[in-house]
Amino acid sequence: MTASNPHRPQRPQRPRRSCLAVPGSSDRFLAKARTLPADLVFLDLEDACAPLAKEDARHRIVAALNEGGWGGRTRVVRVNDWTTEWTYRDVITVVEGAGAELDCLMLPKVADAQQIRALDLLLTQVERAAGLEVGRIGIEAQIESAEGLVNVDTIAGASPRLETIVFGPADLMASINMKSLTVGKQPPGYPADAYHYILMRILLAARAHGLQAIDGPYLQIRDPEGFLEVAGRSAALGFDGKWVLHPDQIEAANAVFSPSQEDYDHAELILDAYAYATSREGGARGAAMLGDEMIDEASRKMALVIAGKGRAAGLRRTSAFTPPAG
Repeated sequence: MTASNPHRPQRPQRPRRSCLAVPGSSDRFLAKARTLPADLVFLDLEDACAPLAKEDARHRIVAALNEGGWGGRTRVVRVNDWTTEWTYRDVITVVEGAGAELDCLMLPKVADAQQIRALDLLLTQVERAAGLEVGRIGIEAQIESAEGLVNVDTIAGASPRLETIVFGPADLMASINMKSLTVGKQPPGYPADAYHYILMRILLAARAHGLQAIDGPYLQIRDPEGFLEVAGRSAALGFDGKWVLHPDQIEAANAVFSPSQEDYDHAELILDAYAYATSREGGARGAAMLGDEMIDEASRKMALVIAGKGRAAGLRRTSAFTPPAG
């Protein structure tokens, strides 16, 4: 669950615990992605496609989207960034060909708000020309440079289509000359968390505009402990999910970005107890005790976040609230 911005039109709050990257040029991977338990699948026209394969990949993606079989997964296509010659044709081909089967476009290497506005404008034109509902397709903005991070607040407010801000660690690490070759790992010689500021900067900008925040990939796909460590860091801060590059990372991401059963049950109990305490029957109190814990309106807001994530993850309660006797 993401805090809302009352001044911004509300976009769908889609599950994004695990965001699976799929090369748009591979029919085998496109078919396999339909069978995997990822919340979101993004079909990639950017880094996963060689320049000579990009045009063919557009048509493969259109065919894959129109074939269906994606279940409840969020369907995203990552287009190329605006500094290339491919972006406009990516958008036109995919949206004209399969816009009705597409949930979002992801724009990589976003440097400023103008780039988001440009994509919004192009999307609107293509939707109108193709007879699609204008504004239904969302945008995901990927922050991958020092310039993008500095401008992330204005980027997050650039379009009502925006649904999430995505951290692109590899390019950002290169942008700031970070002394590391392992994406997501702490650089040698720095005693604290080198990513804390970056993650919090993205998270705060996203939340200020009612958006989700997604952590980027961990490239060491045969290092499950490292993946859990890196995913746990962003999940603890409040991120909604993380990219996964291999099927083995999906289950871990789904677990890390879902509340535990204990936390989910406790959140639901707080909501029930506070609702009872503030009711006439419960004495119309602004604060109450739940066991040894005092709860109030701030407790309710925190519990709503955990309960919302638990419900979205399909958790079911294993406890029930009982009003105090007398």
